[in-house]
Amino acid sequence: MFDLHRLRLLRELKHRGTLAAVAAALSYAPSSVSQQLSQLEAEVGVPLLEPVGRRVRLTEQAEILVAHTEAVLERLERAEADIAASMSGGELTGTLRLASFQTAALALLPDALNLLRDRHPALRVHVRQLEPEVALPALQARDFDLVLAEEYPGDPGPRPAELEQEDLLDDPLCLALPHPGASLGSLAGHPWVMEPEGTPARQWALRECRAAGFEPDVRFETTDLLLQLRLVEQGHAAAFLPDLVWCGQPPTVPLRALRRTRRVYTVVRRGRGTHPAIVACRAALRQAAARP
Repeated sequence: MFDLHRLRLLRELKHRGTLAAVAAALSYAPSSVSQQLSQLEAEVGVPLLEPVGRRVRLTEQAEILVAHTEAVLERLERAEADIAASMSGGELTGTLRLASFQTAALALLPDALNLLRDRHPALRVHVRQLEPEVALPALQARDFDLVLAEEYPGDPGPRPAELEQEDLLDDPLCLALPHPGASLGSLAGHPWVMEPEGTPARQWALRECRAAGFEPDVRFETTDLLLQLRLVEQGHAAAFLPDLVWCGQPPTVPLRALRRTRRVYTVVRRGRGTHPAIVACRAALRQAAARP
């Protein structure tokens, strides 16, 4: 029987890319990781890694092993969730590691954390602000337990088999105007602020402008939507902003509805969704999202 610890190291290598990254994540020496993987190769009897320049990649046989390791780990996730549910008695302890993108962190997390603190004071929640394209691979690598993610219209993200999603809300998208009465078409020559090139938000925004018949003059690029809002408030740019950016407060700039929404959802590793801490956090987030 193959050693599960060594199989997990192989899986970590697939998700993290380098032996050094695996060693850093697990607080091992790189030589120790390399030695363990060499022993796994001896157990399996076939090469599992092949050099590519200064890096290594998994062989076909290694990919097969990782797929089976994912299935084993999913069962262990379910076992851990079942044990936690049988012992909790309504009192949750331990640490829940959560990653969220900016506007969800601002608009939803404070209320959700208040609810969790009132209901489960012994549960420690650790939050980190990360964009979904970084947070979701980190979730697969077991750096987080739950991720708040977003999906823009017409740009569905990948859905790895080892992750499971649950919809939270549809967040309306609006055109934030530098002056009242403007329309999307009238802003063809106006400066814009958008998220950086290659991001789903930027790709969606470009499609909207091109559908209106122009290429936007993007002078400012940032993932910080509060900075985007500030630039619109001062008349420096136009922007596309989601409803969550207002955190329930009245808008501070003229808006034009677009009849578009971005999807906001939570993601956990498959098998983890029934863990009492995950169930409690998702319930708190749903309640926070339902508030005006």
